[in-house]
Amino acid sequence: MLKGAMPGVTGRFLFIPLLAVALTALLGGCASSTNAPVVDRQHRSQPAASQKAVRPVTSGSYVVRPQDTLYSIAFRFGRDWKELAASNGIPAPYTIRPGQVIHFSKKPARTVAAAKPATPARPSATTSKPAAKPAAKPVSKPAATATSKPAASTPKQAAPVGKWLWPAEGTVISRFSSNTTLNKGIDIAGQIGQPVKATAKGTVVYAGSDLRGYGELIIIKHDDTFISAYGHNRRLLVNEGQQVGAGQQIAEMGSTGTDRVKLHFEIRRQGSPVDPLQYLPGR
Repeated sequence: MLKGAMPGVTGRFLFIPLLAVALTALLGGCASSTNAPVVDRQHRSQPAASQKAVRPVTSGSYVVRPQDTLYSIAFRFGRDWKELAASNGIPAPYTIRPGQVIHFSKKPARTVAAAKPATPARPSATTSKPAAKPAAKPVSKPAATATSKPAASTPKQAAPVGKWLWPAEGTVISRFSSNTTLNKGIDIAGQIGQPVKATAKGTVVYAGSDLRGYGELIIIKHDDTFISAYGHNRRLLVNEGQQVGAGQQIAEMGSTGTDRVKLHFEIRRQGSPVDPLQYLPGR
């Protein structure tokens, strides 16, 4: 009887280790599946990376959405707002409408230049007048007009921005890079609610959160050449179209669209990002 019972007992003991191995594999699979969401969250915490891709778009088109401005579209696609306005036939004050199509190619600008050959037809009608001009022979008059033209051209020059001011107090934790895949401004660390100030006087041309990767963003136009941008704010204190002075508080520092409290600050010259540290005073 004892010998007959041993095979059954042995089979039971062999089944227990096999069951333990199966449970171990099942638990191992569950443990490995819990690690996957951690990787996904790390990828999701990088929306600020989109602010680094500002390679100018020179083809295709864009349909204007509500809250878009010509300046925000130019900023988003790395273009100069004056160039977009000219190529799309948008006159001052550069108002655009939802549903309007903005073309990024420069072909529309060439069509405007093609219309100029229609003017040479007028000189043909005035061919008889040049005969009367030599008879007058006013040598002194051309000299007077030549001297007056340089004087008239000097007031047309755009006023310089002047002295640039730091937009916030704090340590620069990320610097500008000329590489198109890296940072197109500087990041300044600070405290939540800390004042964010205009780097120079100008007009607020965008205030909102529609540009991905910038959070609550403000764009200020300083002149026909320079604009500045302030991203990741907690609260915006100015509106589009508002005039601001140099050093005026325009927002409160925050962490919208990013993973820490900081200010992302950019200066763009004719639509192209430049190193803000080349313009800001040393400190």
